[in-house]
Amino acid sequence: MAARVAADGKAREDGVAIAWLRSDLRAHDNEALLRAWRAAGIAVPVYCFDPRCFSTTHYFGFPKTGAHRARFLLESVADLRARLQAVGSDLIVRVGPPETVLPALAAALNAHVVVAQGETTDEEVRVERNLKHALEKVTLTRATGGPTGQGRPEPGPADGRRPKLDLIWGLTMYHVDDLPFAAASLPDVYTQFRKAVESKSKVRPPLTMPASLGPFLSAEAVARLGGIGSLPSLADLGIDDPPPQDPRGVLPFKGGETAALERLHHYIWKRECIKEYKVTRNGMLGADYSTKLAPWLAHGCISARLIHAEVLRYERERVANESTYWVLFELIWRDYFRFLSIKCGNSIFHLGGPRRLQFNGRDWSTDAALFDAWREGRTGYPLVDANMRELAATGFMSNRGRQIVCSFLVRDMGMDWRMGAEWFESLLIDYDPASNYGNWTYGAGVGNDPREDRYFSIPKQASTYDPNGDYVAHWIPELAALPPSFRHFPFRLSPSERAAYKMNLEGSSYPLMPVVPLKFGGGAGGGKGGQMGSSSRGGGGRGSGGRYRNASDHRSREPSGSGSGGSDARRGGKAQF
Repeated sequence: MAARVAADGKAREDGVAIAWLRSDLRAHDNEALLRAWRAAGIAVPVYCFDPRCFSTTHYFGFPKTGAHRARFLLESVADLRARLQAVGSDLIVRVGPPETVLPALAAALNAHVVVAQGETTDEEVRVERNLKHALEKVTLTRATGGPTGQGRPEPGPADGRRPKLDLIWGLTMYHVDDLPFAAASLPDVYTQFRKAVESKSKVRPPLTMPASLGPFLSAEAVARLGGIGSLPSLADLGIDDPPPQDPRGVLPFKGGETAALERLHHYIWKRECIKEYKVTRNGMLGADYSTKLAPWLAHGCISARLIHAEVLRYERERVANESTYWVLFELIWRDYFRFLSIKCGNSIFHLGGPRRLQFNGRDWSTDAALFDAWREGRTGYPLVDANMRELAATGFMSNRGRQIVCSFLVRDMGMDWRMGAEWFESLLIDYDPASNYGNWTYGAGVGNDPREDRYFSIPKQASTYDPNGDYVAHWIPELAALPPSFRHFPFRLSPSERAAYKMNLEGSSYPLMPVVPLKFGGGAGGGKGGQMGSSSRGGGGRGSGGRYRNASDHRSREPSGSGSGGSDARRGGKAQF
């Protein structure tokens, strides 16, 4: 290929490079886009909707991508296309496995390279491996009669070259190459990791992107490909339309880089909420108790490095305090879980977690009736139920809420933690595998952290974070008529008291009694109880009931559907902020 010099002085090559966009749905600070643009005369951004991402979860068969996240993803891809068009480029959209779609495009465009952001978890890495093998079967030709992608070049003879897959790192705030240790030697405790990177590593500045990412393919070349491709509908992806956005939600989340940048500006510069973040971050009601950037981070609509740069700029120009630092502290948590997924591999998906704990015959429950009570917000503990109702209605839950419902499912109900992790995988708009499973192993006591029994007392959490029951009343309107002192424990009311407060649960779906007792007291138990774990739980549950599909660890975490791999739509989890 003949080298040429672009308008910005960067040396570029003729030909075509494909930028395969995954969880980096943005035009700013995007190394995959920039490297593809530098590598060829024409850079062709591509997004693949992989049908396997819309199948079912590995162990328990929940929808892998729920309606709320699917809608957010579609909005993000649509916004990405618009922003690329604004800088002289465009976005090819296809539905199909990347290892099938991209080699076909590479052959049609005679593209010599596919540049993409590399991932760290099993399903995504399998796709990369399969794609690499598929590209090795594509033979490039020596085109004659004009640059490939413009006009109609005459195909020349095969020249023996194969397209290569060029994977870059872009998932974290700290670059993997800048860590003071290899990812395989990552400290087992977050604090040790944080102190090491803060003292020995630097966050790279966001990349400066060119004013134009063009030229793009000619109209004739696009036509030969069958068009740039329309975005699929939810129905095309096998997903029912979600209900209209619930007005009770903390934000009307909309996918895309445009909305992400607006939210960043609102939180840091317009409202200056950042200077109180550490004080408000455990809230559960309202738009501004936390940054709410997690959904956009999970889809790559905004980069962690850009957030870091804006926080530092705010500290220089306005104020630096413990709250401004704490935003970066949470971003380091997010990095930690991502690097931990490299070190621990598939153990983050297994019952014993990274610690590979053996439970000596302990029967972790997969009772369907108990799990349904948890996921539908019918446990009889309003703080748990309000959080689960918010998740179902909006696809979002506060960080405090996530810790509470995780602890309750595992510690009080004695359920297999992977059921909760896969339910979050299905519903969260900010799902990403590393953060989600990192948080669940951490909460279940099977993660790297040496502290096993991390218990969140429902009475203590209620009195600390929702003392007047405002959050409960917001999401469980049938309890709103109660005085604050009873909203968290309505089962303690006598029939005459319920009548006095005009509270009639007999005709509602809300339970009169909790489904299990609390591990350390404070709740009333219901039913006879099946095997709920250790005898220290003091009973628990409504019998064995039905069970979800077998959750044996004897299998590796294989992708669902035909072929191997695939999950570019699954994103978000702990370092949720």
